[in-house]
Amino acid sequence: MPVFAYQAVDAKGRRSKGRLTASTAASVTRELESKGLLALNVKEAAAVKSAGGGFTFGRRRAVLEYTRAVAALLPAGMPLARALAAGVTAAPQSLRPELDAVRMKVERGDELAAALAEHPRLFTPLYVGMVRAGERSGSLDEAFGRLASHLEREQELRAKLTSMSIYPALLCLVGIAAILVLVLFVLPRFSDLLVGSGATLPRATTIMLGVAETARTRWQVLLAIPPALILALTWLRTTEAGRNVAARLLVSIPVIGTWRRQSLAASFARMTGELLAGGAPLLSALADARDCADDAVARAETERIRTRVREGGSLNGAIAERGLFPAMLTQLVALGEEAGRLSEFLLKSADLLERRTERAVERLVALAEPLMIVTFGCLVALVALSLLQAIYGVNASSFR
Repeated sequence: MPVFAYQAVDAKGRRSKGRLTASTAASVTRELESKGLLALNVKEAAAVKSAGGGFTFGRRRAVLEYTRAVAALLPAGMPLARALAAGVTAAPQSLRPELDAVRMKVERGDELAAALAEHPRLFTPLYVGMVRAGERSGSLDEAFGRLASHLEREQELRAKLTSMSIYPALLCLVGIAAILVLVLFVLPRFSDLLVGSGATLPRATTIMLGVAETARTRWQVLLAIPPALILALTWLRTTEAGRNVAARLLVSIPVIGTWRRQSLAASFARMTGELLAGGAPLLSALADARDCADDAVARAETERIRTRVREGGSLNGAIAERGLFPAMLTQLVALGEEAGRLSEFLLKSADLLERRTERAVERLVALAEPLMIVTFGCLVALVALSLLQAIYGVNASSFR
């Protein structure tokens, strides 16, 4: 069920805002009116994400500790509200008010998934969806256990990628600095020397000197490139239109697109499998998986698959039609449908796809270092060869 953000005012004119889980915006309006509030603005939460809703390292770590604490206490028979209260104490002081608000809503009788969904900067749609599946199946302790394992694996992968990326990042900065020194300072000096010799310069040298002169006279353009990139990335991450563009670009880029499609397929399979294991009908599970997807491409693909299944098609046939998800998912879903163990095979395919995604990302980062060495080496070699060719031509002409 979607989450709506609202702004309301009471009879004394005091404004308030918050989030509610409901089927439609009209339902939110009616619920607010029943509490004596007048709705001023009601929008689906996905359309009003703020720029500060990003998932920073500190928040990831806090959510992991919170999840670990709850996952350890629920199987011991501790009531949910007390387990959540203990989880709050494991989080940093800055995030405790939000986590405590979740606990208070649960104590008032709200669903845990709905309370978590009101804090999207802490809890991802996948997190909320897995909790919802656990609540519906009566296995909330198992859902938190799987979430803790999932978050721990993500953190380990992120830490490994960060350590692997340090040297390539430094190499990139040094390489860019070296190219800029060549283009802005070294080549202009050679330009005066070679042009003053009166010799005919090779075409490669002429092109290289032209590029250097253009960069030297229009250095303002070079300075504008980093801010432009930052603005573009900000737009892609913080606006609905930008996120849609980024989602389509990621699945279409060679190599990276393959990794991205595996990641989306893993999320789809895990969410649908968890919901089916909790006893949800297939169409309802697909609808919830669609609502929990935070990627525009995955959301549209899940809706298309749900439409085909509603029309009478098989799940594996609907997945295979467009080919966005890897063929392995189609094959495992087909086996699950034949064996009558669809949820089990979906969860198994999610595990396999997640491991393949992790290995693919590690390979991409590992390839970045030699790729940058070759790239910058070729650029420096190109500059050096063009200059040597020109110098050789000048010396040769002096002996005639």
